[in-house]
Amino acid sequence: MAQRTVDDRLREEYFLLLPEARRVLEELEVKVRHCLLPLSSQLDKYERLVVTSRIKDCESALEALRRRQEAATFDPELGDFYTLTSLNDLAGVRVLAFPKGRLTDANAALRVHPLFSSWTPDPVPADTKGEEPLALKYHGYCEAGTKIRGELQVLPMLVGLFWEVEHSTIYKPSPQLKGVSQSLEMRQRNSEVLKALKAFEEEFERLVQRDPLRKNHSS
Repeated sequence: MAQRTVDDRLREEYFLLLPEARRVLEELEVKVRHCLLPLSSQLDKYERLVVTSRIKDCESALEALRRRQEAATFDPELGDFYTLTSLNDLAGVRVLAFPKGRLTDANAALRVHPLFSSWTPDPVPADTKGEEPLALKYHGYCEAGTKIRGELQVLPMLVGLFWEVEHSTIYKPSPQLKGVSQSLEMRQRNSEVLKALKAFEEEFERLVQRDPLRKNHSS
């Protein structure tokens, strides 16, 4: 009989954890939407506040754990050492906000909640040192689970939508795109896109705040 691999054991663990991950996700989404309800009800027509949620699929969870290991491989001799419960984002909720001011409002509304105020911050840093993080992230436990940590992300909508494309081509590419993901030129273009999205949002907010018609509408 063939010996079980580390991957086999982790796949089994994934499906044992899945019911709890679903409960955690349901609790997180309900609490996030409740926290943001007062803010969502007063958005202007051009403003956006979108809540999405997801549970990592089995293979994505394995790959996320694998990337954290030395040389991005599992050591067969340490098979029982690896566990998917060490991941912070098996179940996660993401809040996409536009423009930047609404991101600040959303983050503040969430962080005053007793649950999220105790969670560990883990922001996604910008490429350039000293700049604001690309996204705000927090992780911790909730009432629905004792094994699974949940993750909360709050980020600019433009960045989040771009990441939907970027993650499948550069961050977590399929085998045929490995060359693209390792290209220094493509990574440079990726950085330029993020800077352009930030510049667009900053200029948009600057013009809105300067517009007297907009001020009268808001007052």
